[in-house]
Amino acid sequence: MRISIGNDHAGTEYKQAVIKHLEKKGYTVNNYGTNSNDSVDYPDFVHPVAKDVEDKTVTYGIIICGSGNGANMTANKHQGVRSALCWTKEIVALARQHNDANILSIPSRFTALPQVLEMVDTFLDTAFEGGRHENRIKKIPVQH
Repeated sequence: MRISIGNDHAGTEYKQAVIKHLEKKGYTVNNYGTNSNDSVDYPDFVHPVAKDVEDKTVTYGIIICGSGNGANMTANKHQGVRSALCWTKEIVALARQHNDANILSIPSRFTALPQVLEMVDTFLDTAFEGGRHENRIKKIPVQH
């Protein structure tokens, strides 16, 4: 499975740990994030992740910024992207089960690294339930 990851300066440490964690499990990772703690603009690193998900060149995306909000808002501008801002593994599980989230947005300033690794595992191991949730997912895109 191929996963894209992107981050701003607030997510560099977590991104590096997540990549190591994923590669150890056999995943292939596209790294679009900065590798520095110098201030950068999160959209520059989130748009490529969302585009990969939108184009279906990856199965999932992971984005990391300080609050998770800016990255999440940016990713959700792309068609077919359902990015979920999560801070516990329980919220992650519901985002996958009920919303078929395909990007996990992580708030680095409000989570601990062991918690983040659990969230990533939950994201990748939890299936979409379908059923009554399928119709709701179909209503997300704006119809013009």
